[in-house]
Amino acid sequence: MASRIPSLNWLRVFEAAARTESFARAAQQLNMSAAAVSQQVKALETQLGARLFVRHPHSVTLTEAGRGYLPSVQQSLLMLETATTGLFGESRQQRVFVQSNMLFAHGFLAAGIPLFNEKHPDVRAMLGTSNQASETASQFTDLHIVFGNPSLFGAAHDPLLQERLYPMARPELAERITAPQDLLKHVLIEVASHRAGWPYVFEALKLSQANARYTFVDNTIMAATMAAAGGGICLARAPASDIIASMSGLVPCLPGFEVPGQEGYHLVYADEASLRPAARVFRNWLLAYLAQT
Repeated sequence: MASRIPSLNWLRVFEAAARTESFARAAQQLNMSAAAVSQQVKALETQLGARLFVRHPHSVTLTEAGRGYLPSVQQSLLMLETATTGLFGESRQQRVFVQSNMLFAHGFLAAGIPLFNEKHPDVRAMLGTSNQASETASQFTDLHIVFGNPSLFGAAHDPLLQERLYPMARPELAERITAPQDLLKHVLIEVASHRAGWPYVFEALKLSQANARYTFVDNTIMAATMAAAGGGICLARAPASDIIASMSGLVPCLPGFEVPGQEGYHLVYADEASLRPAARVFRNWLLAYLAQT
């Protein structure tokens, strides 16, 4: 009976395409052409008798079968890489898979990863972003950076930082906010997924929200972008939001006012003893990096 185990190269190509959601980006990482990536994915799909990707004009997304297959492929490739390195020495960069909350990745990791690469050229950080536990369940990840309850993601965790909230807007709007009541004259942009939002801030200000007008979005980066476009007032979630606030030209509406958030960021993993060497390096670097910044 013929083996059902696919070509190792097909699996490497599938993993890269699934992780980047693009045949072109996978091709760049693997030093191949996009056409070759497409051909190898097609060969894998033919052998398995199932479609793994839905093709779009400039990207690809996993099918249900692809999502189910990806974690096993990633874990198998990593096990093979670890065993090869242990027995025969380092033949290429080790990889660490990090899944991060979107705002934390934007506010800290985007600037920090280049520093990590300089300090640890033998470890390659593979960074993905997600705000939902369900979105990370279908892929292998060494480390999660999450906001909120860390027990939803793993057994062990390191606290990273807490957030601070305050209203912010474009300068010409912010200068018209001279008292808390002035906030109610404008549209308030609320991130619906957060426990601590505008009602929490109004409680700290001892202000009724009866006449508040809301626009709802699902993440802080979108809220800041909308506020920068003149769509209203959003809440800073410092320090993770500091970079997007600066890039968007947003300033505090009530200088000197801020309220501690109810939740914070955590680095989550199964347990410290089982961390792969590359993951341990990244964990130690991240904790030191945040302590310095």
